[in-house]
Amino acid sequence: MTPSPATSASTAPPPAALNVGRLFPLYAAQALATGATNVSTILSSVIMSGLGRENLSGLPATFISLSAALTAGLFGSFMLRRGRRMGLGAAFTLGAVGALLGFTGARLGSPALFLAGAALMGGAQGGYQQARYAAAESVPPGRRGSALGLLMLMSVAGSLAMTLTSRQIEALGTRLGSTPEVAGWLVAAALMLLSAALMLVWKPVVPAPAPAAPCATTPARLNLRAAFATPGVKGTALALATAQGVMVTLMSLTPLRAHHAGMDHAGVAGLITGHVLGMFGFGWLTGPLIDRLGLRFGYVTGAALLLAAALTAPLNGTPWLAASMFLLGLGWNFVNLSGSKAMTRYPAAQGVTDGLGYAASAAGTFLGGLVIAHQGFPTLAYACAALSLLPLLSAWRHRG
Repeated sequence: MTPSPATSASTAPPPAALNVGRLFPLYAAQALATGATNVSTILSSVIMSGLGRENLSGLPATFISLSAALTAGLFGSFMLRRGRRMGLGAAFTLGAVGALLGFTGARLGSPALFLAGAALMGGAQGGYQQARYAAAESVPPGRRGSALGLLMLMSVAGSLAMTLTSRQIEALGTRLGSTPEVAGWLVAAALMLLSAALMLVWKPVVPAPAPAAPCATTPARLNLRAAFATPGVKGTALALATAQGVMVTLMSLTPLRAHHAGMDHAGVAGLITGHVLGMFGFGWLTGPLIDRLGLRFGYVTGAALLLAAALTAPLNGTPWLAASMFLLGLGWNFVNLSGSKAMTRYPAAQGVTDGLGYAASAAGTFLGGLVIAHQGFPTLAYACAALSLLPLLSAWRHRG
């Protein structure tokens, strides 16, 4: 009998401890993908402004999030059928195509072509962001927070690398007769291709399936109603969607505010690195803390940090802006780690809950751009502050 692609990898039980060597290709690919995001999609609002569409500055992020919402469930189902390696490789490849298309659109001054590239990048994110589930599945339940934390820490390396090479990216933009923001999309295409190549050498651990009842069947993908009918999913999805929506909204629109304040590309890159440091840099600490203190601790702490980030975002001065972006990332870290750890118990619902987070991001960035245009940035920040309290409801609903 010929083994199926999903079972061609090792089916041995997960190791008793973190096998960093085996996980390294996955972690390195995540680092490269984070770097690609830093130099491309996060700065898309600046590019739209440069294309003469500042009133639509939030639209690329909206396209990215909507595409991710549409593909998250599809990629989740595909990975359950064909394996994490094939699904992640396809996602990284799609990201490379999208980044190249976005670069071409920005280079030619075509908003439509640029938005098409952004949409493909978003579709890729719907797949490769599920790398966290692959990392969690590779270790025993008691070490999953640590595995996720280390995955996040590797993302900081990718972000830091892009910050350290910001001057080189500026020089590339000059050689291309364009801006560093546009050149970043070409760099992102190369990084995505490297991530796809790493999937060719990664050997994932495929967890042995749990025994099922004789007549029971487990669908590869649950629809929204079925997912919410599963005990524990609804509260987890609320926390994940809130954190993702608030984080992406403020993250996507703050660089444009910094750009208007006179901050150059290197300064904005440093701002984003501080944000990514908050998102991923303390996973080595927050993961074990959540393993030890529980999901409720993660939800409450994350909600408090997201609230602090939103309330400091409107304050004047670069230090306040930097503090807000860092707190925004750290608050997302706590909620996302807690929710992701909880979702490892519901593989068939992972894609649809990720989709909800991307849908929240799409709504937040689209409406956020309109709010800024008509009411100003502080109004948006205070609305995000109110929404940041929703993970407290998830903490209250959590049992265990």
